[in-house]
Amino acid sequence: MTAPDATPTPEDRQDDDASAPADQDVAPRHAEAAPERGHAWRTLRRALSPRLSTSRVVAALLCALLGFALVVQVQQTQTESLSSLRQSELVRILDEVTQRGGDLENEVRTLREQRDELQSGTADDAAALEVAVERAERQGILSGRLPAVGPGVTVRITEGDTRLRATALLTVLEELRNAGAEVIELNGVRLVASSYLIETSEGIVVDGQIVSPPFLWAAIGDPSALGPALEIPGGAMSTIRTGGGMGRIDAVDELEINAVREPAPLRYAEPATGTDSA
Repeated sequence: MTAPDATPTPEDRQDDDASAPADQDVAPRHAEAAPERGHAWRTLRRALSPRLSTSRVVAALLCALLGFALVVQVQQTQTESLSSLRQSELVRILDEVTQRGGDLENEVRTLREQRDELQSGTADDAAALEVAVERAERQGILSGRLPAVGPGVTVRITEGDTRLRATALLTVLEELRNAGAEVIELNGVRLVASSYLIETSEGIVVDGQIVSPPFLWAAIGDPSALGPALEIPGGAMSTIRTGGGMGRIDAVDELEINAVREPAPLRYAEPATGTDSA
């Protein structure tokens, strides 16, 4: 048996020649695609980037000239609008401007007067408030409602073999007041204008509280006046020594009295209502 003939026919050679170019064109097409995309991006960037050209310069100059012409036209129109008015109309406009200026000046004057009144009223209120606070503090100290500090004297009185009488301590209180003591304390009890000292079987009572020796006085005032007032012949300290007691007086540059008391409510007295004396 004879083997089949493997020699290609003319038709087979034509088919191979037709398919070969197609396979050879694939690679060049892919190679050309990348340069084309890069060229497109460069073209887009050039289109978007600003470029100075003659047409753009001419357009900018024309816009500037147009704006200048409009400004000149507006100013000329305003000038012509005033120059075209009659004298009576110009006088009327001038009167209106003058009247408006006068109204503004009056308003400024009124506002300044109101400002001055407010400033004066504020100063008066501040001064009145300061006086009221000072008066309240002074009354609070004198009435015993507020603690106090200042120069003064301390007095220590002890008993001897004989018991001291309440009248001897009352003499000390009177001498301190007469010498100008502003705040007085005895054994932790704040003494005021209504204070009293009495003797009981349990001892000396000061404003309802029993006090026992030693009797410790503290008085705020002028030390150079308080000390000598207690030591005058026949005075408070002389009475204490005569009654068998002993006393010591010390001047203090800064004496602090913290004992306070609330004033008793008034039962009968009321503030007097001011009346005209005409």
